[in-house]
Amino acid sequence: MTDFRTVVLASGNAGKLRELGKVLTPLGVELKFQAEFAVPEVDENGLSFVENAIIKARAAAQHSGLPAIADDSGLEVDYLQGAPGIYSARYSGQGDAGNNRKLLEALSGVPEQQRGARFQCVLVYMRHGADPTPLVCQASWEGSILLEPRGEQGFGYDPLFYVPDQQCSSAELPSDVKNRISHRARASALLLEALRER
Repeated sequence: MTDFRTVVLASGNAGKLRELGKVLTPLGVELKFQAEFAVPEVDENGLSFVENAIIKARAAAQHSGLPAIADDSGLEVDYLQGAPGIYSARYSGQGDAGNNRKLLEALSGVPEQQRGARFQCVLVYMRHGADPTPLVCQASWEGSILLEPRGEQGFGYDPLFYVPDQQCSSAELPSDVKNRISHRARASALLLEALRER
């Protein structure tokens, strides 16, 4: 790992900053929003979670002159051939509620056994803007899509994502449980291990 103790998060999401900040605490790293370094929003024009995470991390590292971490994540639904996928956040163009409505409409009439899905998370760590070998950590969280929303916790597709081993939706999980078993938690653990080795 580099000597830098400040790392830029290529996001403005306070929840991600909090979660990843906790993960990096053992390394003595301070995570800061890209807005503190006037990093402009970038066009996420990659065709995969990996490409989009690299695009975001590279831009943050180039503009800040510091190492950067970017996350790209989303929901893949088997019946929809992996959609909404990399377009998860902007699936309907109408925020979380609109995205959930659109997903339920797309799966209208689809039986429960054909509603398999997973959350994917890719975390990329870039030492500098020209880093030719960024760390790429990927993890998934298997589940299925419910017939209607359940629970008040979380955000995004959490109310529709059923977690079989917990027998509830992601939005019904206590935050400490979700932060231990989710796709982002698993990818974060891999990142911490990789950074320790580096």
